[in-house]
Amino acid sequence: MMDWTDRHCRYLHRLITRHTRLYTEMVTTGALLHGDVPRHLDFNAEEHPLALQLGGSEPDDLAACARLALRWGYDEVNLNCGCPSPRVQRGAFGACLMNESTLVRDAVRAMRDAVGGAMPVTVKHRIGIGRTESHGFVRDFIGTVAEAGCQVFIVHARNAWLEGLSPKDNREIPQLRYEVVSRLKREFPALTLVVNGGFKDNAAIAAQWPLVDGVMVGRQAYHEPALMACWDEALATGAASLSDADPGDDWRQQLEDGMVAYMQRLRDVPWTHAARHMLGLWNGRPGARRWRQVWSDHRMKSHAPLEVQRLATAARQQGAAAVGSTLARETDTLGAVGA
Repeated sequence: MMDWTDRHCRYLHRLITRHTRLYTEMVTTGALLHGDVPRHLDFNAEEHPLALQLGGSEPDDLAACARLALRWGYDEVNLNCGCPSPRVQRGAFGACLMNESTLVRDAVRAMRDAVGGAMPVTVKHRIGIGRTESHGFVRDFIGTVAEAGCQVFIVHARNAWLEGLSPKDNREIPQLRYEVVSRLKREFPALTLVVNGGFKDNAAIAAQWPLVDGVMVGRQAYHEPALMACWDEALATGAASLSDADPGDDWRQQLEDGMVAYMQRLRDVPWTHAARHMLGLWNGRPGARRWRQVWSDHRMKSHAPLEVQRLATAARQQGAAAVGSTLARETDTLGAVGA
């Protein structure tokens, strides 16, 4: 997710789940071929397994970027054929590439040749373009791209409307049709089909788990990190281990401590670059709002992360105590009314 899943965000997520596959923000071929390569490609060793997601349409440029991914030590390179933003469309890549399946096939072939089988080349895409819901369209897209040896398709189970909707609306308004992805899996049993789009809880993930080969979760995992608390156990034991039970305050405290230690070590960027990604950590717990306010306060920038944590923890505990006092008063009032 652009501007979200940077290396600091991924470090937090790797503290939560060791075995899921993490993906970078989409990086354009132009940014890598003509920009600051280390800024876009550097990552923490703890982030493996890690995939680099590319945005582009020229096979030669994508091949050059795939070689960079291999040189930097990524575990996968993924071509984005699903982003519907106008800026991406002007670059003639993203979701509009679904209309050019032979070009995507040629790009995948060039990328696979560039890495020589040393890493998988995968594709992320939608189930259709515009308002027409044609199963044959997405089936033929996958069939054509698979001719180049692509084995993994990550399918956002919505159409992409390239006109009339903002990128945000494109994540919400086109109807979710998970059944399209499970049907594709039945039609392409030898391929790996991963479903993406709209997952809000582990119960929804568990419902799709038996039907496809994997589930990708984006924004919900970012805003509610506790969603990921049970994922490693589920990967080891199966969908029955997916639970929406709250992992508890001790779990959150350990993660916060891990991120604070990480921020203390940062030298190339201000610690605030990392802190913004953990603001959902205490969501749903008493005092969470006050905790977020401290970590988000621009006046804290000159303080060391350990000092900010001390102030944020005190604010959270004060907020929790205030909530407890309010609940106690309300309980007493209800008791008096009942009497």
